[in-house]
Amino acid sequence: MDISFLKLTTARLFNKFVVTSGHRNRTEEVKSFRENQEKEGAFEYRNRGIRKVPVKQIVGSVGRYHDFDGRFRLKQHVPADRLEMIKKVIREGRSLPPVDLYQIKDEYYVMDGNHRIAVAKEFGFQEIDAHVVEFIPSESTLENLLYRERAAFNDRTGLPYGIELTETGQYSYLIKQISEHQHFLEKEINQPITFEKAAADWYETIYSPLAAIIKKGRLIESFPGRTIADLFAYISYQHWDKGRTRAYGIGINELVPKDMEDFRKKMADLKESEYPEMQRGITAFVLMNVKANKEYRIVEKLFSLEEVREIHSIHGDIDIIAKIALKRDLLSPDSEIIAKFVHDKIRLIPGIISTRTLIPGFSKIKP
Repeated sequence: MDISFLKLTTARLFNKFVVTSGHRNRTEEVKSFRENQEKEGAFEYRNRGIRKVPVKQIVGSVGRYHDFDGRFRLKQHVPADRLEMIKKVIREGRSLPPVDLYQIKDEYYVMDGNHRIAVAKEFGFQEIDAHVVEFIPSESTLENLLYRERAAFNDRTGLPYGIELTETGQYSYLIKQISEHQHFLEKEINQPITFEKAAADWYETIYSPLAAIIKKGRLIESFPGRTIADLFAYISYQHWDKGRTRAYGIGINELVPKDMEDFRKKMADLKESEYPEMQRGITAFVLMNVKANKEYRIVEKLFSLEEVREIHSIHGDIDIIAKIALKRDLLSPDSEIIAKFVHDKIRLIPGIISTRTLIPGFSKIKP
């Protein structure tokens, strides 16, 4: 065998091992705060004070990320004396001071208290008390811009809840809505009220009920990539600010009063289980002419459709009549939903010559 070839092969294998091992060691470490800070351009910071932080979101360290593996377990080369001491303190039921964490978006990095976090993860703690300093990412991406707007909204309102919007500028609309609610409350009680208190009342009596109605109606299923908060902002703007009524096709004007404060009063005495459905059914009848000797096969295909409730073969100018039940969505008028179903599901069945659709204007049904 050629010695030079053997040396070259050995060298290549060695280099591959070194590169692979180095990569593996890096991935088996907790995340580095400095690396993520540079990546996100997160140099502007705010002191968030003491709060409870989910342990699973603590993913890295500021200065000691080399000492812990990817599951925040102490590596073998690091002395374990302090770790064992903390375990002993916790087993004895004694309390420990809050850890110091740096936050970038939804991830936290340990500034002080790495061993306490390691023990918290090992013991399966869900939360831990921490003093948090949040580093705000730059506006370099849409995601970061939305994060900054959300952070500013949370700072202004003091709301600890996650209102997630996917379009820029919508948080400022919610701020405007809360400001209007603040003025209404001040007139109602005839005394000043802080913006934070108005925001808390807005969240409890306006945002939460309408969000629950949207969720109950499963409207979010028609809008992939959007959130409940997105639909709240859209509906409330169109309905309360613009006064549009039939743009939705679901009779929202019948379910939700056209004034925000009237909606608040309507919801005040209701339990969440009593909130109205925004997504109601549409009933229609489809009349069909079909080719001779095709009725039975067409009836079977129609009956297999989930939306078809009844089918009747009749004599006269019409061959088949089907009763269908469809779901309304947020934007489309009823006629458009029915037309799409008839075009996509019924008229493509072989043997159907023509269709006509009847939409009831008033119905009375025996139980």
